Amino acid sequence: MKRGNQGDGGGRPPVVFSAEQTAQMRALASVLTKSQIADYFGISETTLRAIEDRQPEVSEAYKKGRSEAVLDIASNLMSQARDGNTTAAIFFLKTKAGWRETDAPQNQQPINLTVVNPHGDNQPD
Repeated sequence: MKRGNQGDGGGRPPVVFSAEQTAQMRALASVLTKSQIADYFGISETTLRAIEDRQPEVSEAYKKGRSEAVLDIASNLMSQARDGNTTAAIFFLKTKAGWRETDAPQNQQPINLTVVNPHGDNQPD
C-alpha cells in the first residue's frame, strides 16, 4: 500500500557522483559526448544532466575537460601553422579569421600568400 502523496518518498534515490567519478567526467569530456559519458556510467543522459544540476562540480569538470581538449588541439594546430604547414594555416584562417573560398572576380589579380616560420630559417630553397 502506498503511503503519502505523489512525490513524497518512494522512487529511486538520486545518483550522486563521487570525487573519483567527477575526475573521470573531466577526463572523458575531452573525447566523449554527454550521451557517451552517460553510457559509460550506465545512466541516461537525462540523469547525467540532473547530476550536473545538483552537483555543479560535475558540470564544471565536464566544461574544464572539454576546454582543455580544445586548447590542446588548437595549440597543436597553431604550432603546425607557424611551422609552415599550409593546410593548418588555411584551416585556421577559414575557421577563425573568416576566410572562405570563392571565385575571384575577373578584374582582380591573385594574391600570393607566404607563410613565414618565426622559429626557423625563412630563406627560400
